Amino acid sequence: MADTLHTPARPYDPHSPLAYLMELAAEAVDEGSEEEERDAAETTAAHLVYRVYTYSLAQAVDPETWQGYPAVREHRTRRFEASAVAFLGGGLWLHHTLRIAEADGASDVLTLIVPCTCGRGYTDIVLDTEDVLIEILAELRPTHGRSLHDDQTPDCHSVQAVPPLGGHR
Repeated sequence: MADTLHTPARPYDPHSPLAYLMELAAEAVDEGSEEEERDAAETTAAHLVYRVYTYSLAQAVDPETWQGYPAVREHRTRRFEASAVAFLGGGLWLHHTLRIAEADGASDVLTLIVPCTCGRGYTDIVLDTEDVLIEILAELRPTHGRSLHDDQTPDCHSVQAVPPLGGHR
């Protein structure tokens, strides 16, 4: 009978430089708790608002308003980064997350989520600057914070009627 070759569980000395480096890598992969992710998302959103939207959102949205959510993972990989939302009133929301790309690193993405005049959906508008925010709000003012619905090209992601199954609803 042939001997079975077994690879040792750790093919290096536990006190070697490689062992030290492997420990560093293990700590870097440890994401932290969901609570830490929520807190970090809330803090990041509040800092962006304070830094970029100084004369508008920073004056209206209290940093404690943000509600953080942990990253959504699929099979141990991140599918969506941690995020935070803040309710503005009247059905409008702010959503903040980070877009992470190898080439660019992390960049903030702040989205204004606006209910549609049809009452069945929302429109999401990515905000780049304070001027863009003010321009969007000026457009929404006549509809009291509602996005105009267009039946030809609905951009509100409105809920569509469920088609009948076998002629029955």
